[in-house]
Amino acid sequence: MATAPDPEDLTARARIRDAAMRHVAEHGFERATIRGIAETAGVSSGLVRHHFGSKQALRDACDEWLVRTIRRLNEQVLADMRSGDVHDHVAASRAAMVPYQRYIARALAEGAAGKLFDEMVGMTEEWLATYDANQANPSTVDRKSRAAVVTAMALGIPILYPHLSRAMGVDLASPEGDRLLSHTLLDIYSHPLLSPEEAATLRAGLAKIERGEPR
Repeated sequence: MATAPDPEDLTARARIRDAAMRHVAEHGFERATIRGIAETAGVSSGLVRHHFGSKQALRDACDEWLVRTIRRLNEQVLADMRSGDVHDHVAASRAAMVPYQRYIARALAEGAAGKLFDEMVGMTEEWLATYDANQANPSTVDRKSRAAVVTAMALGIPILYPHLSRAMGVDLASPEGDRLLSHTLLDIYSHPLLSPEEAATLRAGLAKIERGEPR
């Protein structure tokens, strides 16, 4: 029978995981080293390999931990929305993810974190399913495609964080910046950029192009 893990090992494992995400965020996966991660975590390189085996396995563990964390936060927010009490968990969820945004941005920019992206697409599908049920005009595009694009747009914020902060005139990692970003997103999502008539005209134009008709 396998013995229960030592509590200190669990603590060391968490420190190693957090150190790995910090190093990948700062240096990228290729330049991040087991030795550097171990030094930041205050453990030996051997203990890093004992817990995770390899640098790639360590990255996979970081992604899996983030998937579990994001899924848990998403479930909390969904439950609160259904009960009509959403503010506290939305704010708490955003704050909980701030330390990991640079890691997520770096990993996605390097073409990694596929499981994390797919999980977020799945969660976005759940949100869209709720919204679709209350829409008078059904969408003409499948839900998964819409969820993938919405997820990519949302993840573009941490990837473009320094540029957005400069353009908006405030550090988005600060409380003031987070408030401005939240209000901006709410405004964008609550004010369609196109009227139903304009959208219908553009769809008709796309249909002509697809049929090979002259514009």
